[in-house]
Amino acid sequence: MPNEVPDEILTILARDARTPSETIAKMTGRSVEEVRKAVLDYEERGVIKTYHTVIDWEKTGCEKVVAFIDVKVTPARDVGFDAVACRIARFAQVQSVWLVSGGSDLRVVVEAPNLRELATFVAEKLATIDGVTGTTSHFLLKRYKEDGALFFESEQDQRLVVSP
Repeated sequence: MPNEVPDEILTILARDARTPSETIAKMTGRSVEEVRKAVLDYEERGVIKTYHTVIDWEKTGCEKVVAFIDVKVTPARDVGFDAVACRIARFAQVQSVWLVSGGSDLRVVVEAPNLRELATFVAEKLATIDGVTGTTSHFLLKRYKEDGALFFESEQDQRLVVSP
């Protein structure tokens, strides 16, 4: 099933998790009851993990420091990178953990209220985990787009209006 086309319902919800079942039913040609049952099934099976809202924190005045931390790991026998990745994922500051290719093994997204707390997390919690052999931190400077949402106002058309 890896090459299976995703259900239209999932595609619609991935774009906007607040799309009502009635709207999804109209968009897919299914009944509202079929849509509700499918969504419930996806939730119960863990296909839908959570519903997510993209927030522009700068507009709220709430300052956050976001870092992308590349982590080098010595894989453990029989579990590879999973044991370290799962341990890292349990920290409240950690937003995402991915196994990646390239110069590092894991990419970790961390949020903290300030640079000091982020540095403390990396130095005292992340870097001290058994199996972690190194970290490289990259700090978010400005968001332009996240999860399909633009973080800038669309420019108005600068062309002159031509009238007859």
